[in-house]
Amino acid sequence: MSTLPLIAVVGRRSAKAQGVRTEAVAIGRRYLDALRRSGAIGAVLAPDDLSTALPQILGRLDGLVLAGGGDLDPDRYGDIAVEQVSGVDPVVDDAELAATAVALELGLPLLAICRGVQVLNVALGGTLHQHLPQPGDERWRADSVAHGGQLHETAVAAGSLLAGALGPTRPVCSSFHHQALAQLGAGLRVVARADDGVVEGVELEGSDSWVVGVQWHPEDTAASDAQQQGLFDAFVAEATAVSSRRR
Repeated sequence: MSTLPLIAVVGRRSAKAQGVRTEAVAIGRRYLDALRRSGAIGAVLAPDDLSTALPQILGRLDGLVLAGGGDLDPDRYGDIAVEQVSGVDPVVDDAELAATAVALELGLPLLAICRGVQVLNVALGGTLHQHLPQPGDERWRADSVAHGGQLHETAVAAGSLLAGALGPTRPVCSSFHHQALAQLGAGLRVVARADDGVVEGVELEGSDSWVVGVQWHPEDTAASDAQQQGLFDAFVAEATAVSSRRR
C-alpha cells in the first residue's frame, strides 16, 4: 500500500478556539482540504516547537507549505514598520524563516502562499512593500486588485513551473493582502504579475527542488477551480516523489 506524503504547515498561535481551553495552534482548513484532494496529509506544526529540532522534523516530512497570516516584522528585512503593519508574531516569524531555510537546504518541495511568499522572499534576502498603495506610484492604485479580497486575472510566464501547474490560460486568483514583494531575494525569478504590476508568482532558479511562491490564495477557490487545485496537485506530485525516494 502506498504511503501518502506528509506536508508540513506551520500553524498560527490563536488565543482561543472552540473546544480548546488554552492557547491554540491553528491553520485555515482550506489548506488542508486542498492538500487532501491532491493525495497528501497536512501536518500542522506548532511554531513554538520548531526552534531546536527543525532538521529532524522536516527531515521526516515530504514538503513544506508556508501559509497566509499576519505581517512579517519589517525589522526582518531591515525596514522600520509603518502604521498599517499588523498581526506581527515574532514566534511565527522565527519558525517560518527557519523552516524555509531548512527546507531549502534539504531540497524539499515548497509552496509559499500570500504571507508565505513574503517569508520566502525575506528568507532569501529580499524586501517587501509594507503597504499598498504606495503614495505617488500609480501602479499601487487605491482600487488595486492586489488587496481587499478580490478575484482578478494573473499573467503567468510560459514555460514556468507555475504555468505547468495552472495550465496555459490566465488564472483567476483570489487575493487578500496589503503587502507585496519589493526587492527580490537571491535566486528568485518573477513568473507571474497582476495587471497592475504586483508580483504574483516567483520561482527559485538553479534549484533541484520544486519551489514556487504565489501572492494570491489558491486554497480559496481550489475546491471549484481546477487550475487552482492544479497548483496543489503539482506540489504534492513533487512531495510524492520525495516520499518514494525515501522508501
